[in-house]
Amino acid sequence: MTENALHSAGNIEAGDHISYMRLALSLATQSPPKPTNYRVGAVVVHEATNKILATGYTLELPGNTHAEQCCFEKLSEKYGVAESRLGEALSDDVVLYTTVEPCSQRLSGNLPCVDRILAIGSNIKKVYVGVYEPDKFVTANSSKQKLKDANIEFVHVAGLDKEILEVATAGHEKPS
Repeated sequence: MTENALHSAGNIEAGDHISYMRLALSLATQSPPKPTNYRVGAVVVHEATNKILATGYTLELPGNTHAEQCCFEKLSEKYGVAESRLGEALSDDVVLYTTVEPCSQRLSGNLPCVDRILAIGSNIKKVYVGVYEPDKFVTANSSKQKLKDANIEFVHVAGLDKEILEVATAGHEKPS
């Protein structure tokens, strides 16, 4: 986690979803603008203690990594388990904040973020989302339904849509 993210996190009250989303948005700004992906930020929080467990942003780690993927890879390293076994290491009251709805399909062939969330199991109780994924790269994102089917609450945190989309689409060709 960056020093700025750590500093910002210390001031966030439990349940202050807008502030956690702002933290995720600040992380997204660290992602390099590219026409081929969205700049996304994510924060994993232990809900009972309000402790940030991991942060991530698009392309933070080597490879074509998404923000949620970066969080989970960091947690895997922190707990010394494979990402596929992360559910065994996490407590059962974890929430995820992500600026853009988790992807349900990866054009690169990597595991979609929603499938990474589902693989962790019932440990992640809620996913807070700043905006729904635009239909630019993949249409009809099915993440919300997949999470709902797995009894994981999907919560849209309204109020930052414009800022999130501005950051997410930096580097994309703008319609004239």
